[in-house]
Amino acid sequence: MQWLQDPNQSNVDNLNNERREDSRHFRNKWKEYLKEKFDELETNSKIKNIRFLYRGKNDFKKGYQPITNLVKDEKGDLVTGFHSILASWKNHFSQFFNAHGVSCEIHTAEPLVVELSAFKVVMAIEKLKRHKSPSIDRIPAELFEAGGRTFRSEIHKLINSIWTKDELPKVWKESFIVPIYKKGDETDCSNYRDF
Repeated sequence: MQWLQDPNQSNVDNLNNERREDSRHFRNKWKEYLKEKFDELETNSKIKNIRFLYRGKNDFKKGYQPITNLVKDEKGDLVTGFHSILASWKNHFSQFFNAHGVSCEIHTAEPLVVELSAFKVVMAIEKLKRHKSPSIDRIPAELFEAGGRTFRSEIHKLINSIWTKDELPKVWKESFIVPIYKKGDETDCSNYRDF
């Protein structure tokens, strides 16, 4: 502020000195941060933790990636409001999952699914992918694996008690859609895959 009020040579020198000190301070902080990250990568390499090794390597490779919460609507205008963004995604995915005119009702007197064997439940639990995002129930696959024989038998009983009823519960009819960016403009809904 002194430099703005009285721009003489001593104030300019003081300002330049403070800028140099600040630059030196932030450069040292950046070096410390990089050293910590490299040490972390080296540790992951030594203990054969490949997943975190490559995740850290990719973070360096990509650099800073800002997260955008903007989406373009049908007209190409940017939408920023939470409800407007949800409406845009709803319109986008309704093109893929719209089933108007298709009857999904099943008219049978017998149960939809015969009773499930315990072996099939065990095989399904073993096929679950580890280290992945949990689905809408928020139960990770590792929990099923760590539960043991008692947990598996309880899951078997639960599934058979639900499947022998006439109608599945509402939770089993819901789906959870996660849009995954492919390429191009990140604000355009059509540049996303849907899983």
